[in-house]
Amino acid sequence: MPGGTGLVATPSALLAEVMVMNDIELVHIGFNNVIAMNRVIAIVSPSSAPTKRTIQEGRNKGLLIDMTNGRRTKAVIVTDSGHIILAALAPETIAGRLQATRDTLERVTSAYPMEPSDAKTPR
Repeated sequence: MPGGTGLVATPSALLAEVMVMNDIELVHIGFNNVIAMNRVIAIVSPSSAPTKRTIQEGRNKGLLIDMTNGRRTKAVIVTDSGHIILAALAPETIAGRLQATRDTLERVTSAYPMEPSDAKTPR
């Protein structure tokens, strides 16, 4: 790899859409923004009246996070902490990215099983 770190690029290192770090799945939702999927409760369309009220309540409480980069909101993501995240990707696109990368990760981990020396020791 560039930089002379001595690390070898494996297919698992090449996963671009979802990164798995200590059981936290980070999903790219556009414009260099990622979300931790283990904290997500729901991904919904912004068109319904209840969702619009939820967005306004989040804005009033200071819990709204706008990750649209000025684009039209296509998905509203509700987290377990009560934060409301606005995304410019459709809910189906976000779910599809997560599922596709989980499938890829499963294929990679079965093709490159972890050696016992690779296992992390509990702290």
